[in-house]
Amino acid sequence: MKEFALKSEEKFHSHYLNIEKVNKRMTTRLFINNFVKYLFLASTMFGLIVLAFLIYTILRDGLGWINMDFLTNRLSTLPERAGIAGAVVGTLWLMFVVGPVTMVLGIGTAIYLEEYAKRGRFHSFIQTNITNLAGVPSIVFGLLGLTIFVRMFGFGPSIIAGGLTMSLLVLPIVVVASQEAIRSVPQFLREASYGMGATKWQTIRNIVLPASMAGILTGVILALSRAIGETAPLVAIGIPALIIPIPSSITDNFTVLPMQIYYWTIDSVLVDEYASMAAATIIVLLIVLFLMNSVAIIIRNKFKKRY
Repeated sequence: MKEFALKSEEKFHSHYLNIEKVNKRMTTRLFINNFVKYLFLASTMFGLIVLAFLIYTILRDGLGWINMDFLTNRLSTLPERAGIAGAVVGTLWLMFVVGPVTMVLGIGTAIYLEEYAKRGRFHSFIQTNITNLAGVPSIVFGLLGLTIFVRMFGFGPSIIAGGLTMSLLVLPIVVVASQEAIRSVPQFLREASYGMGATKWQTIRNIVLPASMAGILTGVILALSRAIGETAPLVAIGIPALIIPIPSSITDNFTVLPMQIYYWTIDSVLVDEYASMAAATIIVLLIVLFLMNSVAIIIRNKFKKRY
């Protein structure tokens, strides 16, 4: 009886110790879970607070400068007479080049890689290089544009040279996003099209592209958003921010809003008003970005509901 009692007591203590260990583990896991949750919350709040502070500072310094004269006047050495009409027109001209070039080359490359190219070393080589290009610093694309488009082809610091350079910069974004969108189209849609007697190109044009258009437009939105805000490649190819005529064709010299912000920020060391003018230009750039993204999102949602 004593041995039975001792064994029962030992089992009870062992079971009690196991429960304590489980409770400690549960407490530790709950502590870690709460710690990580509040850490991520703090990270999110930090980013939002910094963003809110930046927006507040820009609005405080720049809103007072935004008027019709500022939007319609050309560049001037006098801050009270300076405007951004040339930079706005130059930005629109740049997007006029970047948009079609990027869409044609990016979507065409994605279609070839996903629908036509055979899986093998060549396909892996192209795919790896496209992925690596997405991580190349933008200044490298600027040097490439300076060598090829500005000097080799003789375009000079023109809209066509800047547009082609920025197209190379954002091309990997469109290619990768378009590939993912095309890959997400169910295979049975292709098989049904083939079963109806359609050719491969007819299937791609009438089935695959419309079904994947929402994802493709998302990639285009991201690409244009990056292109409109980049400065380093344009600095490398020698785009000026001087008093130049408003461009009227893709062969004219030009400047863009990010370049104007860049130079006015530098010149604010000498003239205090340039800092406020740079803030006002940032507001205009954000509005242009918002309008572009809104139109693209509306188009994307239309395709998404349709297909």
